[in-house]
Amino acid sequence: MASFVDHVTLHLRSGHGGNGCVSVKREKFKPLAGPDGGNGGNGGDIILVSDPQVTTLLGYHRAPHRSSDHGQPGMGDHRAGTTGGDLELPVPVGTVVKDADGNELIDLNEPGMRIVVAPGGQGGLGNAALSSTKRKAPGFALLGTPGWEGDVLLELKVVADVALVGFPSAGKSSLVAAISAAKPKIADYPFTTLHPNLGVVQAGENRYTVADVPGLIEGASEGKGLGLEFLRHVERCTALVHVLDCATLDPGRDPISDLDIILGELAAYPVPEGQLPLLDRPQVIALNKLDVPEARELAELVRPELEARGYRVFEISAVSRDGLRELSYALGDMVAAGRAVAAASPVHERIVVRPRAVNESSFEIKVEGGTYGNIYRVVGTKPERWVAQTDFTNEEAIGYLADRLAKAGVEDKLFKAGAVAGSTVVIGSIVFDWEPTLTSTAELMTSPRGTDARLDGNDRPTRNARREAYFERMDAKAAARAELIRERDSGMWNDDEGFAIDRTASEEEDASDHNA
Repeated sequence: MASFVDHVTLHLRSGHGGNGCVSVKREKFKPLAGPDGGNGGNGGDIILVSDPQVTTLLGYHRAPHRSSDHGQPGMGDHRAGTTGGDLELPVPVGTVVKDADGNELIDLNEPGMRIVVAPGGQGGLGNAALSSTKRKAPGFALLGTPGWEGDVLLELKVVADVALVGFPSAGKSSLVAAISAAKPKIADYPFTTLHPNLGVVQAGENRYTVADVPGLIEGASEGKGLGLEFLRHVERCTALVHVLDCATLDPGRDPISDLDIILGELAAYPVPEGQLPLLDRPQVIALNKLDVPEARELAELVRPELEARGYRVFEISAVSRDGLRELSYALGDMVAAGRAVAAASPVHERIVVRPRAVNESSFEIKVEGGTYGNIYRVVGTKPERWVAQTDFTNEEAIGYLADRLAKAGVEDKLFKAGAVAGSTVVIGSIVFDWEPTLTSTAELMTSPRGTDARLDGNDRPTRNARREAYFERMDAKAAARAELIRERDSGMWNDDEGFAIDRTASEEEDASDHNA
């Protein structure tokens, strides 16, 4: 089972904000004493903290799914909902935080650094907070916004002062165990070290850390072996120690050829912009395993050539501890000199977050082509948050959203973008047909609480419609009257059974009977 992990993907979900409360205060003799709905609580954030006591990302490798607490909804009597608790995740110093696309967010290279990687949702306002002199009794409240959900990549780059590099089984782990209190795994087969080992060395007044990087082989920059997997841990080191095996039994190998191969792999490794290339950093040579007689003879043979190249050479033995004192003190001096240079170098420019300008728009309109015409997408933090806070089952809340969008200038920009009545508008997850006649007249509304008269259908006929209907009725009556006169003048009327009757004769008979 793995005991060291330096690359994990966290699946994070921060807490949602609580909904605001719709409530009306009721007292004796005052059944409607005003709105008293409280605000919802904010969701908890997820925060990464660089902790010197943490040395691996193994815990997040086993449990990568993390979430923070949700905010609680508001309550009546002006009681606000409980805020969700923040979740702090300690990570080793030297952890690089990246988003899902691989873009670097922050480098936690110092103890105590913090970053909010998953902000919690915002709690909704209750109707008490939404009331004003013009909207005295709101029949709605704002919903809480959902928390952030996504993936974050963590990549550990060990923060050490000195890095030990070399071929497998060169004695790097034995050297770390000999000069420090570290207890790395040591065995007589290649690639015993599967992860970097850290050790703290005290050399006089200098105290520094040493990292044992897993063995490099030829072609490591192309993905062979384990060297490329852990070369990123060398990026932060001040000095490099080339541990050369003087007692190797592999044919075709010797300290000079091993050094050339290692130098070639270090030169092929790209370091981040602004950092010193690996081969330009201070380097020393440690000829190891001199407790073997043949190794001492080989060390005396290759030492003049290495010194001619400009390297400082130390003959050591991790088993008998010969030469370790001189090597540790020399490394301490190199680390102290590197720290002095770093202290004298100019401080890195700090990132200053400035607030948004007053006249800077918080949204933009994007026109997208669709099958049935253009689609106008409103992109911006505020409009999308307002839509997420709206309860679309409440007409008054929809009217309040229309007021906010109009006051922010969304309608004006839609007009400028070419939108007309009936155009498809998208804000966040909401798609609707835009109706530009919707105006901000909330203070003049007389509809019941929880409703918005602006959303009702206007069925009242206009003056022209009433005039046309009146003329149609008059024309119909005139046509019916003319038909009756025409039938009367013809002298023939049909009874219910369809028989023809002489209306003139019958009228004369009625007249004679009346005279009689």
